[in-house]
Amino acid sequence: MTTTWAPSSWRAYPAAQQPLWPDDAALAGVLKHLGTLPPLVFAGEARSLTSALAQVADGRAFLLQAGDCAESFDAFSADGIRDRLKVILQMAIVLSYSSGVPIVKVGRIAGQFAKPRSSDTEMIDGVEYPSFRGHIVNDIPPTAAARLPDPARLLQAYHQSASTLNLLRAFVKGGFADLSQVHQWNQEFVGSSREGQRYEQLADEIDRALRFMRSCGIASETQPSLHEVDFFTSHEALLLGYEEALTRQDSLTGHWYDCSAHMVWIGERTRQLDGAHVEFFRGIHNPIGCKIGPTATAEEVLDLCEALDPHRIPGRLTLITRMGADHIEDGLRPLLAAVRDAGRSVVWACDPMHGNTFTAAGGRKTRHLDAVLAEIGGFFAAHQAEGTWPGGVHVELTGDNVTECLGGAEEIVDADLEARYETICDPRLNGRQSVDLAFRVSELLKR
Repeated sequence: MTTTWAPSSWRAYPAAQQPLWPDDAALAGVLKHLGTLPPLVFAGEARSLTSALAQVADGRAFLLQAGDCAESFDAFSADGIRDRLKVILQMAIVLSYSSGVPIVKVGRIAGQFAKPRSSDTEMIDGVEYPSFRGHIVNDIPPTAAARLPDPARLLQAYHQSASTLNLLRAFVKGGFADLSQVHQWNQEFVGSSREGQRYEQLADEIDRALRFMRSCGIASETQPSLHEVDFFTSHEALLLGYEEALTRQDSLTGHWYDCSAHMVWIGERTRQLDGAHVEFFRGIHNPIGCKIGPTATAEEVLDLCEALDPHRIPGRLTLITRMGADHIEDGLRPLLAAVRDAGRSVVWACDPMHGNTFTAAGGRKTRHLDAVLAEIGGFFAAHQAEGTWPGGVHVELTGDNVTECLGGAEEIVDADLEARYETICDPRLNGRQSVDLAFRVSELLKR
């Protein structure tokens, strides 16, 4: 790496997982236009998230990072955004009220469009097509026109992200997130379940506590912390041209921020130390994440820490493990020990989804909730053994009543997957499974 950095310096490095754009001039025109558009988030907001994550790194808060696997242009709606937010708020209130730990809420939303693929092309019915890389690049139907990467989609992703952010800000600052609304966050299909009933009991307890506080003169109308919440956005910063175009220099500090989201992360497939993603990430001042899979060594993780957080800024770096239920405890412990012994303050978060994906008998990709919970359990056990703080969870979920992940109280089995399998990429937890996961994690936190 060179000592100097600019938003474009990544272009001198090998960039993995970039689409094969058919028209360089058209791409350059779109990126130039993106560079003139307003930032989606502001540097001060990103700094606030860094401060909140510093509390997580210090063992005084817990990170809940959750949302869609891949956002869709086709399924974009206000109701969908609201329902995803409902589930995340439900999970946060379960985690916070049950464990007494403040929850930092970060959505996989308003920018989570691009997806890495194992190959640039795929065979469908004997015909080779470009792989689907998310709606920010191309479309799902197996036709030459749909699968052709189209840079105009970068602009559509920007505008959808802006609309999503606008609605999210209205929800979390306009009264929807008021603690007096806890009952209304419980969706009908969740409320009729065992998990929903358990949540309603917790909501009743919160209502009683709020009535007591009101009798003492403390009301949500006069206490902003009861009336609104801080909610941040994040996505995997895969398409570096898009991220560069939305990178701005902060007028207060002179630092560069990727203003496409409050937090961005590097995926397991793009964390090469000599690669373009690490080069880009090292220069932005957002809080950043890096996925860590089962093949990562302690030396590699320490090298990533040095490259991405050389100044050891608390809250700057989140290491997101994704190892699988069978490997998490033994695979994670040496990494925890190495980072601890190096005196580094990072947030450790568990992605229990990607390491537990398999193909069901009917051909659908899925995950079993038991394996997801087992990986979280192993994550907590590894931290307990090493005397470190299990800082958070990173999960893919939806507010819709889908049948994409197996198990849970409703006991979804292989034959049920076809009923409501709606994801455009990887399987997501539905609302019931998400609330169940939150209760399980809260129990681990209480220990």
